[in-house]
Amino acid sequence: MRRVVVTGMGAITPVGNDVATTWRAIIEGVSGGALITKFDHSTFPVHFACEVKGFDPLIYMERKEAKRADPFAQYAICASVQAMTDAGLDDVSKYDPERLGVIIGSGIGGLKTFEEQHDVYRERGQSKISAFFIPMFISDIAAGLVSMRYNAKGPNYATISACATSAHAIGDAYRTIQYGDADIIITGGSEATVTPMAIGGFANMKALSERNESPATAMRPFDATRDGFVMGEGGGIVILEELEHAKNRGAKIYAEVVGYGATGDAYHLTAPAPEGEGAQRAMRRALADAKLSAADIEYVNAHGTSTPPGDLAETMAMKAVFGPCAKHVNVSSTKSMTGHMLGAAGAVEFIITSLALRDSVVPPTINYETPDPELDLNYTPNQAVKRELRAALSNSFGFGGHNVTLAIKRFEE
Repeated sequence: MRRVVVTGMGAITPVGNDVATTWRAIIEGVSGGALITKFDHSTFPVHFACEVKGFDPLIYMERKEAKRADPFAQYAICASVQAMTDAGLDDVSKYDPERLGVIIGSGIGGLKTFEEQHDVYRERGQSKISAFFIPMFISDIAAGLVSMRYNAKGPNYATISACATSAHAIGDAYRTIQYGDADIIITGGSEATVTPMAIGGFANMKALSERNESPATAMRPFDATRDGFVMGEGGGIVILEELEHAKNRGAKIYAEVVGYGATGDAYHLTAPAPEGEGAQRAMRRALADAKLSAADIEYVNAHGTSTPPGDLAETMAMKAVFGPCAKHVNVSSTKSMTGHMLGAAGAVEFIITSLALRDSVVPPTINYETPDPELDLNYTPNQAVKRELRAALSNSFGFGGHNVTLAIKRFEE
């Protein structure tokens, strides 16, 4: 199999509108939680979220293009521009378009556009629905728009698997390059769900924290007082590239993707399988694919959503997979800072995990105050930790029983 490396990164997140700012905030333990500014939330049970802040799409897009793109697509395009520039691939002359693919997912797609156009229909009738409604709403349009920007004529599609969406996208991109169907793939995910319907829907199913008095401390993965997640938004994009192709053009290399495990729970709409059974199999498959043992892993970027059943199931899964090694692994949930970015979460957390390997530093789980006796791993509470890291896992699990684990190593010749 051909080796696959990471040569570029881009991110729009609740704690920074580029990778460097986001990474600095993550290491410093900065929370992105604050009161919602995007709509009137006064009648909602939840008044806060982890919104993207100070974002200007016109830095990366023409005004007309931005007007015809839902925020989720804007985030994907802007993060893709960052990533391609970072990889030194910002000019079409630098690659073969037929060997460049795009796999970018979104769990929900253009929800803001859907809500707005539904209001138009109800208030003004069918004839006033925008002709751009469908292409602005559909989840695959982000991949399509990015492919058009870069004349990418290789494999092109979107993944949709709730909170595992962008981890699936990265895993598929990894496989596609391994199998020789592309040399470079722009991959990741985006989401823009700080909207009335999304906040209302998740709140009514009791998935969201209701700590309205303290938005910055509401997302508290693995803590005994956790009461749900905080909605996040944004986009994360990475450039995956075949190793020899990257070396031949003198590309910098962040990390190497070495394993991909994807499983299904076949159990419940929203709850994880007992003891994280599906998550266990995803982690084991990723380790087997990477030819790594549990003892080789020093860090796990956990799915860690701050929900009582989710954090327990993931902890049980890690203990089952790692056995006696579990106590020696640093675990953290960086959602404690970004909130839960849904379909973008896996890609942003893949970026964070890759940078952790590069810099030999474990990001913290902030807001960890009260240990839960059932959750007894090292969750790297509140402060980043320096540690030599060679191999790590990044977990992403979604409603519907979708499980993905990506195995990443520090790059070595």
